[in-house]
Amino acid sequence: MISEKILNFGSYIFKKFLYVNYFLLILLILIFSIGLGLLYSAAGGTMEPWASKQLLRFILSILLFFFVSFVSIKFWLGASYYIYFISLLLLISVDFIGNTGMGSQRWINFGIFNLQPSELIKFTIILALARYFHAEKDLNLLGSIKNFIIPIILILLPAYIIFLQPDLGSSLILIIASLTILFVIGLSIWFFVFSGLLAIIIAPFIWLFLLYDYQKSRILTFLDPTRDPLGDGYHIIQSKIALGSGGIFGKGFLNGSQSHLNFLPEMQTDFIFTLLAEEFGIVGTLVLLTLFILLIFYLLIIGSLCKSRFSCFAVIGVSVNIFYYVFINTAMVSGLIPVVGVPLPLVSYGGTSMICVMFGMGLVCNAYINRNLIIPRYKDGIFGW
Repeated sequence: MISEKILNFGSYIFKKFLYVNYFLLILLILIFSIGLGLLYSAAGGTMEPWASKQLLRFILSILLFFFVSFVSIKFWLGASYYIYFISLLLLISVDFIGNTGMGSQRWINFGIFNLQPSELIKFTIILALARYFHAEKDLNLLGSIKNFIIPIILILLPAYIIFLQPDLGSSLILIIASLTILFVIGLSIWFFVFSGLLAIIIAPFIWLFLLYDYQKSRILTFLDPTRDPLGDGYHIIQSKIALGSGGIFGKGFLNGSQSHLNFLPEMQTDFIFTLLAEEFGIVGTLVLLTLFILLIFYLLIIGSLCKSRFSCFAVIGVSVNIFYYVFINTAMVSGLIPVVGVPLPLVSYGGTSMICVMFGMGLVCNAYINRNLIIPRYKDGIFGW
């Protein structure tokens, strides 16, 4: 009896592996491989201290990818609000037990790893929004106060907590990405018009009373990096020098002068794209950006194939998140937007970001496996089936 159950379970897992979207997995491995090579270069041609840890994290993340892919899509639907509220509690607990780094209190130390709940909430909110609109008969957000107010509360509550850490960049990214998802689902363009006008009106109040001095300094430095070339403007000036010095084909692997002479700050995390540009030039950056563009469009294709709302909205949410990660990081190091702490997915050094991204990709793979499954809408309550 026991051996028969083991055989049945093994057969079930084997069938699941047959339906995995391996093209998606290959894209993720290719992007990660570029990041691993850059971390190896950033350390001066050695796996320590970054590349070896990142490789281990990716292997564990691959296991997470398969786990999320194989668990029933109905489980993720039923557990969506629970997962969201757990991540919200973790976000709140940062104020009490969180570790402080680089001027912000963002991490929780679990002994064997540090968790950044502000990264986790960017993906769990996708589950919450997908779950909410899966149950709604009318997707016209402005046609019902409930349809509009509840999603906004789900978005603004964690965004405000993140802002208080303080982490203005992550807070804005969470709001922008979530509103983009709502726009795709059915939020009227006029909402964005009125929101933009309101933002202009309250901008002076935000500048005077809500922003910290370092946040104001970052914005002023973005407008004029030369105002403090050895202080707040140093990062972006060195980043631009490294970007320009790479030329078309770059200086070669392990030959980046700005990075290896320690002029380029945080080259293993936020500014790793600059390291790529210096060593591999425009060609290298285009290769990586092409992989990201291909990934994002492929995610949108998978979303369009899904017959259930929950799967479709979840996949769209993941693709929107990846887009903003890539756009903001590359625009930041290029001097097109103020410097904010946003990693490049699967490329920048960091555990929480990688785990969250691979969790999201596992949801995408799960949606792909169950793309023909039609899931009935929930009828009663927030948590009930």
